[in-house]
Amino acid sequence: MPALYIMIPAALLLVAIAIYVFFWAVDSGQYDDMEGPAHSILFDDQDPNHQAAQDEAVRKSTPLKQDETKPDA
Repeated sequence: MPALYIMIPAALLLVAIAIYVFFWAVDSGQYDDMEGPAHSILFDDQDPNHQAAQDEAVRKSTPLKQDETKPDA
């Protein structure tokens, strides 16, 4: 029974902290735009360096034709 005298106030303190953190997150705009970041990744332009690296990897992985010579790297 004496443990309840410690556990109940501790539980109430944790609930109060959770409610405070929730209202702080709402007030600071954490939940303003829930769908924007999820859709923005679909419409991002690719980085030119990334595209150049992909093209280089494809070029290196395709076999050369009989009449082609290997370019100097």
